[in-house]
Amino acid sequence: MLVRGLVLAAALAGLVAFSVLLAKVTLTPSPASEDIVTSNLQPGRSLRQYAEDYTFLAACKQAGGNVLLGVPFGLLLPFFVPRRLRMIRTTLLAAVAMAVVELIQGALVQGRAFDIDDVILNTAGALLGYFVLGRRLSHRYYTYAEVPSSAEQRDEPEPTTRPKRTPGKGVRSQLARRKASDSKAGGTKTAGTKAAGAKAAAKKATGTKGNSATATGAKAPRPLLDRLRRR
Repeated sequence: MLVRGLVLAAALAGLVAFSVLLAKVTLTPSPASEDIVTSNLQPGRSLRQYAEDYTFLAACKQAGGNVLLGVPFGLLLPFFVPRRLRMIRTTLLAAVAMAVVELIQGALVQGRAFDIDDVILNTAGALLGYFVLGRRLSHRYYTYAEVPSSAEQRDEPEPTTRPKRTPGKGVRSQLARRKASDSKAGGTKTAGTKAAGAKAAAKKATGTKGNSATATGAKAPRPLLDRLRRR
């Protein structure tokens, strides 16, 4: 958290310092060129003038200076712009800032005039700075900024209450099989017990009938034998 704040503070300080330097370079009066400088609202007009009227070194100095003035915007603005559409937002912010500077030049500063080509060159410099270094720096910064937040979420204590665990499918199937086997064993035992009881009852009934028949046979009188013995 501290490192992220320091990086953001350094980027802000760099942006402020560059703004002061830009104001000093562009908003300083130039009375000697008051009769020479004119406003330009036609894109490409000043560039053609650089190519026709200036030497190669003077043209490179004039155009290159305007490009370099926009590079710090491409390096520092991505730190303050959201990740979504960062390149487009950085380009638009740089173009608006340089357009405001050019308008102040033309309206308030002596010997300065509004030039649309300067705005185009400054914006091109911002894009150059963004693609060369600003994109990588901002990407690393936001990647590093997101890692501690995820680590903090992981370090949060888990709730003490744990949800009740329900048995899985395998455990349920095993329990069902055990119940089925227990019910089958109980049914078999019951059937065997009933059959044994029926057999015992049948044996008792048969023995009772035999005993009664024997007793009846022993006690029954023998009339024919008695008659023959009497004769």
